[in-house]
Amino acid sequence: MKSKSIVVLILSFYGVAAFAQKQYNVLDWKTDVTLNTYLVQQMRQQYGVRNVKLNNALKSKQQTLAYVKAVRQSAKEIFDKLPEKSPLNANMTGKMIRDGYRIEKVIYQSFKNHHVTANLYVPNGTGKFPAVLLFCGHEDVSKATESYQKTAILLAKNGFVVFVIDPISQSERVQLTDQNGKSLTRGATTEHTLLNLAANLVGTSVAAYELFDNQRGLDYLLTRKEVDATKIGCMGNSGGGMQTIYFAAIDERVKVMVPCSYLASRENTLATTGPADGCAQIPNEGANLLEMSDYLIAAAPKPTLVLAGRYDFIDYQGTLQSFEDLKRIYKSLEAPEKIALFTYDDGHGIAKPKREKAVQWFRKWFYNDDRPVVEADLEVLTDQELFASEKNKVSLSYPDEVTVQKYNQILWKNYAESRSKYAALPKLQKQQLVRKLLNIDTGNANISVEKVGIVKAKFAEFQKLIIRKNHEVPLPLLVYYPQQTVKKVVIWINEEGKSKLVDSAGLMQHYIKQQDVAVVFADLRGTGETADKVELNDPKYFSKDYRNAMLALHMGKPLLGQKTQDLLSVLQFIAATPKTSVASIQVNAKGNVGLAALYASFLNPKIAELNISHCLRSYLQILEQPIMRDMYGVVLHNQLAYFDVQDLINWVDTAKVNFN
Repeated sequence: MKSKSIVVLILSFYGVAAFAQKQYNVLDWKTDVTLNTYLVQQMRQQYGVRNVKLNNALKSKQQTLAYVKAVRQSAKEIFDKLPEKSPLNANMTGKMIRDGYRIEKVIYQSFKNHHVTANLYVPNGTGKFPAVLLFCGHEDVSKATESYQKTAILLAKNGFVVFVIDPISQSERVQLTDQNGKSLTRGATTEHTLLNLAANLVGTSVAAYELFDNQRGLDYLLTRKEVDATKIGCMGNSGGGMQTIYFAAIDERVKVMVPCSYLASRENTLATTGPADGCAQIPNEGANLLEMSDYLIAAAPKPTLVLAGRYDFIDYQGTLQSFEDLKRIYKSLEAPEKIALFTYDDGHGIAKPKREKAVQWFRKWFYNDDRPVVEADLEVLTDQELFASEKNKVSLSYPDEVTVQKYNQILWKNYAESRSKYAALPKLQKQQLVRKLLNIDTGNANISVEKVGIVKAKFAEFQKLIIRKNHEVPLPLLVYYPQQTVKKVVIWINEEGKSKLVDSAGLMQHYIKQQDVAVVFADLRGTGETADKVELNDPKYFSKDYRNAMLALHMGKPLLGQKTQDLLSVLQFIAATPKTSVASIQVNAKGNVGLAALYASFLNPKIAELNISHCLRSYLQILEQPIMRDMYGVVLHNQLAYFDVQDLINWVDTAKVNFN
């Protein structure tokens, strides 16, 4: 009980910590870009390996075919966890006769009780028509967006059945709503991003959910007597362009592709403007050496037209770079005529000239007709006129609707047996599993310690130290040593940084009185001195470390793993320092860095006591309350198939861990 009361007392010191002061900074450079610079360098190394593989693949047609097969397999691996198919149970809820075509309002289920709203455009006439799946960008009205309606109409008037599918989080398919169907977020991109965070924890992604909805849309399309199953195309703009390239890589039934205002260079984008919305980001894409162009390469040499705006916010130089990859692949496959780029002097979107080129491209390959297509004035409808569900929202129209949020929770429940299985493994095997999920090496690579000065705080004198490992982010420490022999080392880590703690009167006086306690204040990467600038992270993503967390997941090196590695380096420093090598170790953590401390405790038995406060207690919280802030930094892909926080506490030893 005495130990517990001391823990409570110590944790209470957080509330009286002084304002951060520059005098406690250890690193002497512009540190707020350090972590991002490190991640970009690591990411570029991955893509350097990819570029070598691509160049080697171009040495012969046989090697090119092998590369195409390899990237197709890699793409399937990162989309490997899709929902189980259910009967489509498709319904036509309305029909509108138009000039030369009709529009049918369609609802189908992609998985059980998960409804997808769409519009089907069917040209007048008999016989089987080629068909095009039209994927929508992030406009709130989705399928009712004027440019998408005009694209569908132009295709229909030129002999194509067109299926325009609402993505999740848009139009009738908002997933996070109140009881009246009102969205709980600020728009589709925020909802996509928050849902993606939860989906990552159960081993999937919003991109995968969208892909699955689209594949089931094609399943429905192929049930229609008007459709020629051998002539299927897909196209999309912006977020729909993203869906197009993913669909091209995964679904071999599609024969012709037209992505618009999306294809660029993942490497360049992540290094400059940073990651986009959650629906565009897939964990381990970089680890699997996949560039944006590789998704279309996976479908080579199928006819592909890339549409671009010269002044788009999508990096046009990246578009040219990716298109060059495609040209080289198609040339090696002896099909250069099947790849084309059309650039228009506009910005983001599928304007009239782009629509005309797209329809011409589809007619070229499905009708053997390459004549220019001219768009006349086209009359569009309102979103209300195009709604397919009874109450204009699937969440209101279907009381048993299984949203993405609910489905993520179902996956969590389904993993209960799996988590029990891993809990029963010997500790060594569980440690191997944890290291794999964190993607860290605990081989204790050599560290060096640089002394950079001394700082006198209000109550104690601290050494300023930098722990360095080759090709890793330098780790700043403030260390207090007592005059007497050190019997105990207390490590403090704080989500807000060490400077919030150093001047705490009660905290340091408590340790100074004990006379044999050394104290280490450490800023794990991404906190304190190396915290990212808030303004470089779009607030709509609800994470102050969004760009770094997403880039780390992209690379297969989650931030939580990197922070755990940092804390293990601190333990290595303590073990290698004569003053502290045999001392007992206590770790105190505030905020979600507590999870890094928990992992470090499981991997290194030298930690005798762990005190954690203000930290996520279960990942189920994120699944149940997806509108939480600053959670991307704690994501491990597919973690909940193996364990939750409480499982890890049990593995460490509940007697050693105090959670407040």
